[in-house]
Amino acid sequence: GAVVQLVRIHACHAWGRGFESRPHRRGERKISSVNFGFLLIFFRIYILRIYIHPTLSLPSRYTFYPTICASLMYFAIINGPNLNLLGKRQPEIYGSSTFEDTLTRLRGDLSDYEIKYSQSNSEGDIIDMIQNYGFDSDCLGIVINPGAYAHYSYAIADAIEAVPAPVVEVHISNIYAREEFRHTSVTARASKSIISGCGRDGYLLALLYLTRLFLSNSNPK
Repeated sequence: GAVVQLVRIHACHAWGRGFESRPHRRGERKISSVNFGFLLIFFRIYILRIYIHPTLSLPSRYTFYPTICASLMYFAIINGPNLNLLGKRQPEIYGSSTFEDTLTRLRGDLSDYEIKYSQSNSEGDIIDMIQNYGFDSDCLGIVINPGAYAHYSYAIADAIEAVPAPVVEVHISNIYAREEFRHTSVTARASKSIISGCGRDGYLLALLYLTRLFLSNSNPK
């Protein structure tokens, strides 16, 4: 609202002749016009800082602006087949709580960022999710648990490799301590990293890694 008002006043000085028709006020109006011009430049710089180039330097008293920028961004979690059964399926391996419980804890631990969640038992749907999140410039990164697709879905691996957003693969159980067919992950080669065997904490570790990655890229030394 303030910026719009400033533009309106400045435009009045540039194009309207009403204010200039009183000679004894001309000097005052010229000074006001110059001051408003500087204010407009000031606001444009900070709008550029927030929405276009968040790595531009700012005086320390304005460090709250990156938080505003970060609040528009999010992380995505994608769970693959049978992970909708968490809490019911083999609780001795996968835990007795639902993933909704885990998601609530994750959002509490990382309250500065939005966490979006999707789950599907369909390979094609998972590929669509990877593409939709991965090409969204507001997505800071993807945490994916491909489930059994990790062991043979080259299509999901290609989707992960295609998107610019960093992807971390997570497995609740230690896949290298289970059946032999689980020892190989074809999707891991396309991921930024893989976390296996840390239980539900693997999701938090992946999000912390992606947060650190985002902050280091935003403030390179």
